[in-house]
Amino acid sequence: MNTGSYFEAIDEHRYKPTSHAGGAWDPDEQHFSPLAGLIVHAIDRHVAERPDPRPDLYRISFDILGRLALEECEIRVETIRPGRTIELLEAVAVIAGRVVVRARAWLLNPSDTATVAGSPAVPLAPPETLDAWPLMSVWPGGYIASLDMRPLAPPQPGRTTAWISTDLDLVAGQTVGSLSSYIALVDTANGIAVRQPPTAWMFPNVDLTIHLHRQPQGHWTGLDTTVTFGPTGQGVTSTVLHDLTGPVGHAHQILTVRPLPTPDA
Repeated sequence: MNTGSYFEAIDEHRYKPTSHAGGAWDPDEQHFSPLAGLIVHAIDRHVAERPDPRPDLYRISFDILGRLALEECEIRVETIRPGRTIELLEAVAVIAGRVVVRARAWLLNPSDTATVAGSPAVPLAPPETLDAWPLMSVWPGGYIASLDMRPLAPPQPGRTTAWISTDLDLVAGQTVGSLSSYIALVDTANGIAVRQPPTAWMFPNVDLTIHLHRQPQGHWTGLDTTVTFGPTGQGVTSTVLHDLTGPVGHAHQILTVRPLPTPDA
């Protein structure tokens, strides 16, 4: 069992990543997945003093603007469009004085639509019935090593459905909401259904957009993922998101696809 956390708080807005946040493409960089969760955690803290009923986050888009060094980061959050029922927030992650991630989140007030709720997606087989699969056999890095991955069937090129979980805290010593912990695992989707081995091809995502139709709960993030490569160097990773009771939304990532450079003879 892994113990520890992905981040340690320095002050109200600054955080230090631990080795568990190490990236898959470069272990000396941060993997974006826990950083995405940290940004949602900062948004949660930004709205924590609001009176009930508080709006909940139902869409967030992250743009990855540069290298995510495994160094201290600062998260800043501001309200772009205030409102009583709909609100738009913007968060930025700053490393070494440079904005490396910019995120925009729509928060919506809850209302009762239970009588018309429904989705064509069906719940996934529960993780306790599945065997763990070693994602470290495909990817390096501290973040990947921290995961418990349980696919519903053996992963295939471009297609995998799996549960992802971790025993690590997102931020040491801080109470973290279930949405932050859930989103901290979503970016893993681009690594569970690789179309080509990452030892020969690069296909990093430059964004992540998440739409939710309800708030996820529980310790597991379910990823029903399809990866498509186009003919001109682009790709898309599309995922139906689940928690233990069923589907909760969708995630999409745009990829830049290119062969790894071969060393000079």
